[in-house]
Amino acid sequence: MAWEYILFNKPYGVLSQFTDPQQTSHPTLKEFIPLPDIYPVGRLDRDSEGLLLLTSNGRLQNRLCDPQFAHPRTYWAQVEHIPDAEALQHLRGGVVIRGYRTRPAQVSLLSCPPRLPPRVPPIRYRKHIPTAWVEMVLREGRNRQVRRMTAAVGFPTLRLVRVAIAHLALDDLQPGQWRHLSPAEIHQLASLTRLPL
Repeated sequence: MAWEYILFNKPYGVLSQFTDPQQTSHPTLKEFIPLPDIYPVGRLDRDSEGLLLLTSNGRLQNRLCDPQFAHPRTYWAQVEHIPDAEALQHLRGGVVIRGYRTRPAQVSLLSCPPRLPPRVPPIRYRKHIPTAWVEMVLREGRNRQVRRMTAAVGFPTLRLVRVAIAHLALDDLQPGQWRHLSPAEIHQLASLTRLPL
């Protein structure tokens, strides 16, 4: 059986699932991806954007969603104000959110805003409050983790984009677009997960 492996750039406001059992009227993956029997590996909350990996391979999905399999996920977060060195170091060492200390993370302040398509709708700008972009590489995927981490150190997230999952990168994939993984990407994924793909 040939498994499907695709990357999708999830737009803001889209649910990371194919159905909406609560009937919230938010768009779902079904409106963008016309493939049967394919499921997201992990999730992005409705307010977040960026890279989703989807597959029909249940073993791969289980492996990548297992908390013990700590593969890197890279996020760009636009935050209120400009984090100082102390806040960045706090994020790197782990912060306590909901009684849990996050694992150490790679965190850096981006020197300039990343080149991203405009968000629809745009974030709310405040004339007298500067913003900054932070890159965070996490090896765990708890619910709304980046947002809770930046808020815990006093810099709330305004916009959040996942730009990479391990070696898989968003690159030029536009919001709402998807593509199949290349043979080289599948080979790297097999090496990473130690699964025959």
